Amino acid sequence: MEERSIYQDIAKRTDGNIYIGVVGPVRTGKSTFIKRFMDTIVLPNIENEDKRKRANDELPQSAAGRTIMTTEPKFIPEEAVEIELSDNAVFRVRMIDCVGYIVDSALGYIEGDSPRMVKTPWYDEEIPFNTAAEVGTRKVITDHSTIGLVITTDGSISDIPRSDYVESETRVINELKEINKPFIILLNSVEPKAKSTVALAEELSRKHQVPVIPVSCVDLDENEIKRILVQVLFEFPIKEIKVNIPGWMVALESDNQYKRDIFTTIKTTAEKITKIREIQYAAAEMEKNPLITNTNISSLDLGIGRGSINITIDSGLFFKTMSEKTGMDIPDEKSLLDCVCKLCAKQREFDKIAQAYKQVQDTGYGIVMPTMEELTLEEPQIIKQSGKYGIRLKASAPSIHMMKIHTNAEVTPIVGSEQQSEELVSYMLKEFEENPVKIWESNIFGKSVHELVNEGLHNKLYRMPEDARMKVAQTIEKIINDGCNGLLCIIL
Repeated sequence: MEERSIYQDIAKRTDGNIYIGVVGPVRTGKSTFIKRFMDTIVLPNIENEDKRKRANDELPQSAAGRTIMTTEPKFIPEEAVEIELSDNAVFRVRMIDCVGYIVDSALGYIEGDSPRMVKTPWYDEEIPFNTAAEVGTRKVITDHSTIGLVITTDGSISDIPRSDYVESETRVINELKEINKPFIILLNSVEPKAKSTVALAEELSRKHQVPVIPVSCVDLDENEIKRILVQVLFEFPIKEIKVNIPGWMVALESDNQYKRDIFTTIKTTAEKITKIREIQYAAAEMEKNPLITNTNISSLDLGIGRGSINITIDSGLFFKTMSEKTGMDIPDEKSLLDCVCKLCAKQREFDKIAQAYKQVQDTGYGIVMPTMEELTLEEPQIIKQSGKYGIRLKASAPSIHMMKIHTNAEVTPIVGSEQQSEELVSYMLKEFEENPVKIWESNIFGKSVHELVNEGLHNKLYRMPEDARMKVAQTIEKIINDGCNGLLCIIL
């Protein structure tokens, strides 16, 4: 994805309102992240100086150690500000800093022997710190955010051990899953590229099935922030998946075995994915079908939530299908080219008689007109007529005449007695009533009725002798050239 489109895409997916709810356990660097995000992306792009100063004054305070700094939810800035970046991306932005979920080793959530009471925008009275964390997280993500960030830590940023964060981070992650807003996890660490940090991030990702990015919140720059936003974009719902399959597969009948198999794979896989990042999984799942040799994601529009997957089908299946559909042996490209060339030659030949064949079907008689190539021009002759002279131009060309002849055939098997004949007739009539086509399969003397009738037809058709055929052709030729006045036919 091109870097310049990141902000445009996320603005599209959030309808121009990038409201980021930052949640997680206490003492993980949430306020630090918000401050770095505002300093890097937001404040430099606020044109109005007064608004920029006011937003800067509203930035959260952060400090090292175990003492909790954020004691009530804060909207930063108080009112969302519109900014325009250099890539022409225009959007309204606001960060929401939540009260963190309590961890055992943190300080500042107990006053005396009672839970610390804090103010929230959602209640007139003060409520316990831990209640504010839970209610605030749900309210912020559900009502005030378009995307969420869970920030946790490996324990390297404070004196609190990693084990103290596990329960709280699990609770907040499960809470966000229930709300079903797009979110990812940031693992805040002093050494985000260390092997142990990367390993922990991978472990958390496997455990929660959510992307985890190791970062140092205090050192975040614009490139890191872009990387985080891109990852959040992949958590948005997928709206459309376009699967491109070879055109020859699309052209097959809907009940074709191979087409049905591939379409079932596509449908089954598509039903399992809901997020943009899962399109990679979809492509890999489709490739498990033995008929599919390769898949690749050809395009991905993060701003709309639309992706395209190209499917490559085994070329052997194409040639196998061609052979099955045509009844010809087409094992490879050479054979296919040979077949196409032969069929084209036959098509050209058939095109010459196609109109005549249609005439035969419609009227019983059809004529194949001669082409210019078949025309023979004789030598011009000078003629004298009524004292005047002229030129005789004579040409000839072959024409093909087709006739539809209805031929009758009769089969009269001698089966024995009258009773046996009646039984055979009853049997054949019963079959005719149940399935008229099946009567042709009835067996008489070792042959089907179809074979017997076919033999009778062929015997009659071949009965016309060669000289009779020639005479019929000569007669038609004479009618065509000399007219049919005075035509007399005698058939003995």
